[in-house]
Amino acid sequence: FSLYSLMKDCQTEKQRLYFACYRLHTLIGSAIFSKYIIDKEVDYMEVKTTLPEIFDEFGEARQQGFLAVKEMKKNGQPVVGVYCTFMPEELVLAAGAIQISLCSPSDETIPDAEEDLPRNLCPLIKSSYGFGKTDKCPYFYFSDLVVGETTCDGKKKMYEYMAGFKDLYLMQLPHNRDTVASKQLWYSELVAFKEKLEDYFDVTVTEDAIRQAIHLKNRERIAKQNFYRLGQLNPPAIAGSEIFKVMYGAQYKFDKEIIATLEETTAKVKAQYLAGLRLDDKPRILVTGSPIGGVTEKVIRAIEENGAIVVAFENCTVAKAVEKLVDETQPDVYQALTDKYLQIGCACMSNNQPRKELLSQMIDDYQVDGVIDMVLQNCIPFSVESLQIKRYLQEEKQTPYMYLETDYSTADVEQINTRVAAFIEMLAVTV
Repeated sequence: FSLYSLMKDCQTEKQRLYFACYRLHTLIGSAIFSKYIIDKEVDYMEVKTTLPEIFDEFGEARQQGFLAVKEMKKNGQPVVGVYCTFMPEELVLAAGAIQISLCSPSDETIPDAEEDLPRNLCPLIKSSYGFGKTDKCPYFYFSDLVVGETTCDGKKKMYEYMAGFKDLYLMQLPHNRDTVASKQLWYSELVAFKEKLEDYFDVTVTEDAIRQAIHLKNRERIAKQNFYRLGQLNPPAIAGSEIFKVMYGAQYKFDKEIIATLEETTAKVKAQYLAGLRLDDKPRILVTGSPIGGVTEKVIRAIEENGAIVVAFENCTVAKAVEKLVDETQPDVYQALTDKYLQIGCACMSNNQPRKELLSQMIDDYQVDGVIDMVLQNCIPFSVESLQIKRYLQEEKQTPYMYLETDYSTADVEQINTRVAAFIEMLAVTV
């Protein structure tokens, strides 16, 4: 093949360019490749092969993904926007579309949202609505269809307003996962969603296509598991901020190569760890609670700048929705999806035993010294459930626990630092 023509074709898509360069770098050797780059005077080219560069690329994925989605839309790619990990991506993929997370972790558009919504509402809801209302989020703009869900009353009512300016489909999520009626409801909602996708995009969604999508997403989940389980290494291999950066950015990489990229990144970390490159031994923190990302990463920074390290994230961006796979041996694909998604341990569900079970497993597997429960202001499900989690961790797991409430502003950064530092100091005495 022509190396020059390959690079020339890639220039319009930075992410594909990076990946092609990395592949060529590994195939023909860094010396030859570097000489070719110099000879062809393509000094704009970047080859990301070191771990910090790879982590930074994942960190930039949300912004860089705008360009990828724009190109996909130009080529006729259907796009479905969602706000929750309960949404069955396998059905979207089987319909020939891509699914994009629309949660907006910034306070930029909250004043616009508060023109329509109450001020004392969860900042995630206000931010998501504000970015949609003002059309400041390219992912929202490029979404053909937005799919909401009845996880909490605030989001459910917010979707009624959003439907006024965007095509929106609402899935009725049961609030109890254990009853026969709840399972039947979610099963019927999955079938109805499949029919909605068929009607909206004028396609036929076959069970074979759903099975292929299930297999693909399971492969991706396993690759993600293997990466974030690097946090089990003791002493640590990488910082929790780096684990989160990769997991958050992985949501905005829209091709199958994300699996290979995750596998290669995991292998690099393990190789450096075996070579003796390790972090200092520090108190090991697990973060749980409301969705985290964007401005709320201030909590991760507070932990790691005050003498501890985050080794595990139970939140939905990392383990909560990834830990369990879809059963590929189940002959009924809708039943397989029902069983998997109803086991996501979200506080919107009554009798949230799966969350406790996952926390228990992760505390043991990651050798956790303390748990910080980050809850967004006015996030009623996680706020009310926090007492159960506190009692469970202290009484059943004998694990120190701290409740930390915050919002999408930076006004409480110093307060967070003070509280987190005191918690870590207490752990350092007991560890």
